[in-house]
Amino acid sequence: MSNTIQVKDKRFAVSISEAEIRAEVKRVADEINRDYAGQNPIFLAVLNGSFIFAADLLREVTLPCEISFVRLASYQGVSTTGEIREIMGLSTDITGRPVIIVEDIVDTGLTMAHMLETLKPHNPSSIDICTLLLKPGKLQVDLDVRYCCKQIPDDFVVGYGLDYDGFGRNTKDIYTLI
Repeated sequence: MSNTIQVKDKRFAVSISEAEIRAEVKRVADEINRDYAGQNPIFLAVLNGSFIFAADLLREVTLPCEISFVRLASYQGVSTTGEIREIMGLSTDITGRPVIIVEDIVDTGLTMAHMLETLKPHNPSSIDICTLLLKPGKLQVDLDVRYCCKQIPDDFVVGYGLDYDGFGRNTKDIYTLI
C-alpha cells in the first residue's frame, strides 16, 4: 500500500485504510440486517461513485433484497456545481417497498434531497439513506442519514469508488487531497 498517489494533476494521501473501510461496511450491513429483518428492501445505488461500496455492502447483507441503480451528477473537478442532473433514472417499481439509497458520499446533501423528492411520488413504504462517507460540516439541507460508515471533514477524497474527474476510483483505500 502506497501512502500517497497521484491522480491527474493532484496528490493524495491515505486517510482511510482498506481494513477500516471493510470493518465499517460490515458494521453498517449488520445494522441493516437487524433493522430490516423480515423485510425485502430494495437497494438503490447511486452511480458511479457507490458501485464498489454497494457491491461490498450487499455481500454482507443477509436479507432477501434487490438492487437497482440510478445515476446523478453534481460534481465537476473537485467541487460540486450545486446543480443536479439525472443521467439514468429509476427503472424498478418501488411502490410499497422499503428503499435504501446507497451513496458514496454526502456532502452538501443537495443531491440526496433531490433524490428523496424524486422517489417519494413512487410511494415506497420507507426510504433510508446509507452512505460510505458523510461531511456533516458541509451539509446545506436537513437530512436523516440513518446509515453512515464514516464522517469526514470537508476534504476532497478519492478511492474506493470516489473519483477526481473520473480517475482514482480503483484503489482499496480512500485518499485525501494534500
